[in-house]
Order: sequence, then structure tokens, then C-alpha cells
Amino acid sequence: MISAESFPVISTTVQVMAALFVFLVGVGVLVAIILFVIDVTQTKSAIRRNYPVVGRFRYFFEHLGEFFRQYFFAMDREELPFNRAQRSWAYRASKNIDNTVAFGSTRDLRPTGTVLFVNCPFPTLGQDAVPASAITIGPYCRQPYTTSSLFNISGMSYGAISRPAVLALSNGAREAGCWMNTGEGGLSPYHLEGAADIVFQIGTAKNGVRDLEGNLNDDRIREVAAHETVRMFEIKMSQGAKPGKGGILPGGKVTEEIAGIRGIPPGSDAISPNRHIDINSNSDLLDMIRRVREVSGKPTGFKTVIGAYGWLDELFTEINRRGIETAPDFITVDGADGGTGAAPMPLIDDVGLPLRESLPLLVDKLNEHGLRERVRVIASGKLITPADVAWALCLGTDFVVSARGFMFALGCIQALQCNKNTCPTGITTHNKRLQKGLDPQDKAVRVANYAKNIVYEVGIIAHSCGVREPRQLQRFHARVVTDNGLSVALNDLHPDVTGPENGNSAAGA
Repeated sequence: MISAESFPVISTTVQVMAALFVFLVGVGVLVAIILFVIDVTQTKSAIRRNYPVVGRFRYFFEHLGEFFRQYFFAMDREELPFNRAQRSWAYRASKNIDNTVAFGSTRDLRPTGTVLFVNCPFPTLGQDAVPASAITIGPYCRQPYTTSSLFNISGMSYGAISRPAVLALSNGAREAGCWMNTGEGGLSPYHLEGAADIVFQIGTAKNGVRDLEGNLNDDRIREVAAHETVRMFEIKMSQGAKPGKGGILPGGKVTEEIAGIRGIPPGSDAISPNRHIDINSNSDLLDMIRRVREVSGKPTGFKTVIGAYGWLDELFTEINRRGIETAPDFITVDGADGGTGAAPMPLIDDVGLPLRESLPLLVDKLNEHGLRERVRVIASGKLITPADVAWALCLGTDFVVSARGFMFALGCIQALQCNKNTCPTGITTHNKRLQKGLDPQDKAVRVANYAKNIVYEVGIIAHSCGVREPRQLQRFHARVVTDNGLSVALNDLHPDVTGPENGNSAAGA
């Protein structure tokens, strides 16, 4: 029972709460009046002028829409850049849980561009399947790199992503047996801690291998190459999300540590040049490749977005003139559908060829100039599911790399906050409070699971097509739906003079 003595206390508490409520209501009314006056007198926004106070909710709901549309409003297959079905597959694969579905596919097979793999009447039996074949990159190097890894981690700089994210990726890559690319931010201790194979990327600012003036420094290259786990060097000419624009790291992300690794001032925006200032021609590019390869002793290639068609012919002609040993050891082709942490919208939306056009173009030009076996091809750009990877293998790539797929493995929810240092999952922020949510040990397991499950399910597609391992996939193993609703074989869309002319080989029969 409540004693009589308690009533005065309760009464006082109620009075205080009532007074507080009245005060808050009064403050709310006062704020509303102030906002009303501001809105009806300002001239910049017609909505706020015509609908004072209430009109402000438009911007609030527009902002919330970025987060809630993927959960409540978008259909499974309609959202961009990645729809719910793609993200869900990546999440389940990273958690290593059952990735089967029931009843029927939610994918519409009728739209133009839909890829369909051609199953074989006599699929490859499990006991006849073999692992992906090993490939050697850089046969003319002092230290060639041989790997069988199909699916690898694309460039994500320390700075663009957080310390725990890099740790999780490096440890997960080691466990999965794939490589990770440093991105253009230089080599951090966290890349090395996982003991995974590493591709060191040399961006246009030459972070990590530059002198104080920003010039390429041979001694710094040797320091990086001295690490056994650094297997290759990649000269980044351009990337899919922003061809013709260098890396952008907001000053809020340039900590003392990151500045030290990159060799730049802390706290200020790190804006890389829009191209290498010392690469003005194909000859300069080949000279740079030769220099890095000779100094490091390791395979060296370049990453690019293909736009101008004639450039490839000119480059490959120059290689054959100089000698096949002068060729890049690999070319990473990034599609216009690639991603980034920060880019101007005109570049991310409207510049460069998508991978579906640039990948076969590159492979065919290498074949045409007799360089296909010398130069390995790495495909990059929105390839995050087994079907994506299998499609790229059909078109002739040797390897596939992904950044955003591995971000989903880390727990990315596609909040689109990568450029604001406010990533809610701790992946692309240096806010210590937000980073607490990302446990490197747990996420490393998910990174490894994701990579392994990609490779496993690419194998399922390959075996259904009647080949023993994924790298035996050819263009005739896939078809593409055209405008009339019917499909045509990839080798009809992109004839490959070095491959089978039709689907009647033993592999495709």
C-alpha cells in the first residue's frame, strides 16, 4: 500500500512533470513561430515559403528515404546500386548459412541483357570436378606470382576504410587463399598483419612510394617489395566510378597515422591528381611499368577504365614493337559500374564503358595482337555474386576482384555514407565509437566465408555447363537476352577468334 506520507512526494513529482511539459510545449511553440517567420520571409525555397515549418519535413523524409527504401519500399530486384537479392546472397554467404531458396526465382528472365548460362545434358560429376587451375603472372619477373585464386579483394585504401575493416579483410583473405589490393592509400601495418597476399596499388598521388615532392621513389618501392607478402604492383590509371578523377579522401579521415603512411599533411583533403603527371603516353606507361618491375622484381600491371577504343591498338602495337617482355604482366579492367567512397556524380553516372562492353573488348584486342597469354586480365566492377563471376570468366578474364562484395561481407548495409565519416557499420569511418561495432576477428571469418562460397557456387555453374573447373568456361556457355526477348550466345555477340566457334565442343555438348 502507498502510505499517506507518500502523497506529498507524488504530488510534487506530478507538478514538476506538468511544469516541465508546459515548458517544453512553450519552447516548441516558440521554435515553431520562429521557423514560421523565417520560412515565410526567406526566398530560397518555394516549398518552405508556401508551406512554412511543415515543408521542412520534406528534407527530413527525403534523407530517411535513403535508409528505409531498401527495407520497406524497394522490390527484391529493383534497387541500385545493389538490390536486396544480391545483398542477401552476400550476407548469407558471408555467414556461411544455407543459401538455397524455395518455390521459384524472383528474377525476371525477360529484360534485355539478362545473362543465362547454358546447362549441359551431361553435367560434370562431383568426382570429376577439379579445383581452379593455377596461373602464373609475370613470367619475366625475378619473382613471378602463381595463384589459383579466382575471386579477390579489390582496392580499398586504409583511410577510405577503417583499421578494423582492413584487419578483417587481410585476415579473411589469408584464410580464403585470395589476394587483397591496398588501394591507392599505401601499405599499412594492418594490411601486413593478416599475412595475406597483397597487390600494392600505385595511385596518381603515389602514396606510400613517393618522395616529399610527390615523385615516385625507387627506395620506397624497394621497401614495399621487401615484404614477402607483397606479390604484385598495380599502377592505377583510372577507376570505374571516376575515370579522369583522382582519389578523394576528405580531410576528416586524414588522421596523423594515415598521413604518415601516405606521406601527406594530416587533416587536409587528400585529392590525388586526375592522372599520373609523369605518364603522358603509351611509351611513358610502359617505361613506368618496366621501372617498377625492375626495381621491385615483382609482376607489375595497370588498372584502367576503357573509353577510347583506338588506345588499346596503339598500346599493344607499341608493346610488340618493343618486345613481348615489356608488356604489362596484367591489366585490371574496371567498368563504369564500379564503386568508390567519393566521386562527382557526372563521372560516377555518365563516363566510361561498362564492364559488359569493355571486358570482351580488352580480351579480344589482346588476342588480336597476340598478347593474350602474356598479359593476364583482371575484371573489376559490380561483380559480387557467383553468376557475375561466372559471366566474367566466360568472357575471358583470368581473375575477378570486388570491393563492395567484401564490404557486404563486413556488414555494409548500403547506407551510402562512405564519404561522410559517419558509416553506421564502422567500415568507412574513423569514428572510434562507430568502429566498435566491427569486430575484426568475427568479420575476418565472414570475409573468408564469402570468398569461399563465391568460388564454390561458380563451380556449381561451371559443372552444370559441363566443364570440370571454372576457368574452362567459354563464351558459348552463356547467352544474353536481346530486344526481341530471345537470347543469343555470348560468342555471337562477341566472337572470339581463339575460342570455339560454336557450342559443340566436348565441354559444351
